[in-house]
Amino acid sequence: MDIKIKAIHFDATEKLEAFIEKKVSKLEQFYDGLITADVALKVVKRETVKNKNVSIRIKIKNGECFAEKICDTFEEAVDTAVEALEKQLLKIKEKAKVK
Repeated sequence: MDIKIKAIHFDATEKLEAFIEKKVSKLEQFYDGLITADVALKVVKRETVKNKNVSIRIKIKNGECFAEKICDTFEEAVDTAVEALEKQLLKIKEKAKVK
């Protein structure tokens, strides 16, 4: 799977990018047909507490999945977004089995 990380209006550290790649690549164990993952990182309002926005769009063989989360840290937002995507992918997999 090809993972593209885009940090909007700031530079993401190598450590953060490595963390994101590690977490997002784990989604491959839930669904075989993952093609690309586009991860967008954004700081919403700098003065507020929960201001780290992460959106992940995954293209799969027959469609796409999307999750967007806002948390205190990018790592926390990536974790919760990946969990949401896991659920979506498992649901898609179950529907495919039923057909």
